[in-house]
Amino acid sequence: MQRLLLNSVPQRPEWPDPAALDEVRRCLAASLPIVLPRESDLLRRRLAAVAEGRALLLQGGDCAEPLHTSLDDIESRLDTLTRMASLLSGSVLLPVVVVGRMAGQFAKPRSSAYEVRDAVTLPSYRGDSVNGPDFTPESRTADPYRMLRAHQASAATMNLVRALVDGRSTTTAAQVPEEMFVSHEALLLDYEIPLTRVDPGTGRTYAGTGHLLWAGERTRDPDGTHIAFLAGVDNPVAVKVGPTAEPDELLALVERLDPHRQPGRLTFVVRMGAGTVREQLPLLVEKVTASGARVGWVCDPMHGNTYTSPTGHKTRAFDAILDEIRGFFEVHQALGTHPGGIHLEMTGQDVTECVGGSAGIGHDDLPLRYESACDPRLNREQSLDLARHVAGIAARR
Repeated sequence: MQRLLLNSVPQRPEWPDPAALDEVRRCLAASLPIVLPRESDLLRRRLAAVAEGRALLLQGGDCAEPLHTSLDDIESRLDTLTRMASLLSGSVLLPVVVVGRMAGQFAKPRSSAYEVRDAVTLPSYRGDSVNGPDFTPESRTADPYRMLRAHQASAATMNLVRALVDGRSTTTAAQVPEEMFVSHEALLLDYEIPLTRVDPGTGRTYAGTGHLLWAGERTRDPDGTHIAFLAGVDNPVAVKVGPTAEPDELLALVERLDPHRQPGRLTFVVRMGAGTVREQLPLLVEKVTASGARVGWVCDPMHGNTYTSPTGHKTRAFDAILDEIRGFFEVHQALGTHPGGIHLEMTGQDVTECVGGSAGIGHDDLPLRYESACDPRLNREQSLDLARHVAGIAARR
């Protein structure tokens, strides 16, 4: 794993100080992992049920986690996810596997390495584990020591999650799931590789940063370094699938990541946009299914439906999000395959970042509580609204 070449990795930050980066990598290699192999194995069994049509996956959380997260924020997020899972399971009579985008979602891919404002060019914000969101040279310079802070924040978040789950009947008024797993995009390989461990009991290799890791739309090259990293770990893994994906690419990803065709190992997370999913998805599902691969199919209705509002805020419309989910379910119903769940950017707080929903948030409301450092999230009420709609769609199926 340490032999993976990182010099030309897509989306790798421009670290200005190689000596500092080497020091940070050594510190991470000597640090404790965030999650344990047996926990990742348990999630893999749960995701096998999703791939086989016996469960649904509900995955959600921040677009980009801040390094400082409050107990209230974690409690409200878990409570919202738990209530959403209850709505889904009550309608479809299937267990719901809950996975948070948390305790590690500190790095973000960017379409451009640089951002220009008022004729000033600075590196793009890449998440709190790399640089800061403020548009200043000091904030936007990549700092490898931020990865150490991200590791500390991940550990603290995971400890809180475990405490809330273990003591859910006495320590909090919030509802929390009986099992809670964490996930993030395996983007920052300078962070992921040092925290990868060989389990002495089994001899298998596990990423120690999260139970479920995924490759994004920009890093899913079957021959790329990110996929090579995921192929080398025994955690369950996922790949984001956008509208440009071709059947042969997905089949190559299956061969690379799931050569033994084991349910629960590989999940494809579809992010195509409401206007595209009904046309682009069927052929992909048909080809992968015909190959004998036993993957999970999950809908990410967020990333393909982003636009800039008249107020200048990046936003998403509730109706478009719901329509992509509806199209995703329609495709699977027509093919006789299992729509395995949904993957959302959401929060338990009352932010105003996405428009629509029963609260009637409009473009003029976006500045009121727009708190995301990157992409817009559904707030608590919108998340519960969406769960009710999805429950109805799934129940009718």
